Amino acid sequence: MPISASHAAPRWTVMIRRTLLGGCIAASTACGSVLPANDSTSTGPAPSSWTQFHGPSSYGDAGAGTLPTKWSDDDYAWKVQLNARHVGSPVVAGNQVFLLDTAVNPSDQSMTMDLVSIDVSTGKVLWRRSHAFEEAHRHSRNTAASSTPVVHEGHVYFVYGDANHAELLAYNVNGEAVWSRDLGTWSGVHGFGASPVVIDSQLLLFNDQQSSRLEAWQTPGKSSMLAFDPKTGKTIWETPVTSTRPSYGVPTTDGQQLIGASTGDGIFGLDPETGKMLWSLKVFNKRVCSSPLVVGDLAIGTCGSGGGGNYLSAVRIPKSASEQPEEAFRITTAAPYVPTPAVKGNLMFLVSDSGIATCIDWTQDGKKVWSKRLGGNFGASPIIVGDQLLAISLDGTAHVLSASDSATQAGKFDLGGPVGATPAFTGGHLFLRINDQLCCLKTKEAGGQE
Repeated sequence: MPISASHAAPRWTVMIRRTLLGGCIAASTACGSVLPANDSTSTGPAPSSWTQFHGPSSYGDAGAGTLPTKWSDDDYAWKVQLNARHVGSPVVAGNQVFLLDTAVNPSDQSMTMDLVSIDVSTGKVLWRRSHAFEEAHRHSRNTAASSTPVVHEGHVYFVYGDANHAELLAYNVNGEAVWSRDLGTWSGVHGFGASPVVIDSQLLLFNDQQSSRLEAWQTPGKSSMLAFDPKTGKTIWETPVTSTRPSYGVPTTDGQQLIGASTGDGIFGLDPETGKMLWSLKVFNKRVCSSPLVVGDLAIGTCGSGGGGNYLSAVRIPKSASEQPEEAFRITTAAPYVPTPAVKGNLMFLVSDSGIATCIDWTQDGKKVWSKRLGGNFGASPIIVGDQLLAISLDGTAHVLSASDSATQAGKFDLGGPVGATPAFTGGHLFLRINDQLCCLKTKEAGGQE
């Protein structure tokens, strides 16, 4: 649908560049520099933290650093035993790692959803905050703690969905509860999987739900994009979107508007001040699990299914109310369904669920630069550390490749357990959720050993 003409002026004639703030926490309350979400050619300093899903720029690029081409169980600085294997990813701010875990009370088998804080230097659990959780049906590859927290200005925000409701909560980094919001019932046969993000001092959540292909016990859900005041939890705006099947991508920004991706609305743009839908292009016919990315003037997303038919779509973002969005290119071979691509400069690295790594040049209509079969099945998203690409399969096979226009593979080895969570890297530390443990690998830059 075209952009509403009501946004032609003055909003589209005078645009102030917005900066992605979700990854600004270099310490508990300090805000350092961060790459804009669409500045893929920036050569600024490396991110000092990893405070949201897929890193502070959403590109999965940690900036400077070097990974060893192989490591073993003995090389970890520390390992923390968690209660269960989960696909929710860790985030890092200052000297704390945050992630979601679950716990079961042995006396009555009741379950809790736990926000956990872990010391980066020692691996000591600093605190754990528990919340009642009622089990619900989900896909076999999904887990109860499937969401990734976000850290912003000394606060940690996370969301979970169970059989009763979805709830959004805020804590400070000392583990003190700040506020919580009951978001009502949530519907989806694959289970919950949304993660919040902070953009322009708004806490955003894409609460996409299921309205079709429901089980007999389910009722149709109502989907929306929501913006909250991070300090109070008060709703700033809520925009209804088309419900079909839940999409799990974390919204992003092009510096001027919010960008989302879903089965129902395809790739779309919202006014960040009012939440009004500015445009949408329905390019997807399957479920959207990966997060949208903005590179240059393109918004990129993927869709797929367990049965295949996955593809990537790149949509050119309208610059004014008189323009309409258009699909710039589409990739139908070895496109990812669940993993979010990683970006470095003009190169985008795709890892398909079936284990094919592909490098494309997004500045040349998605031209394939190289493709390499890794083997295995993938759910975690690839990340970039320095000039290396790290991709980890569901069975825990790690692949270290060159994050360049050459398909060089430097290492392939077994991590010793299944991996479904996207790793985090910051300050010379790699954080991996392997089976039911969080493992920290300290690289040479952080004073460790390769």
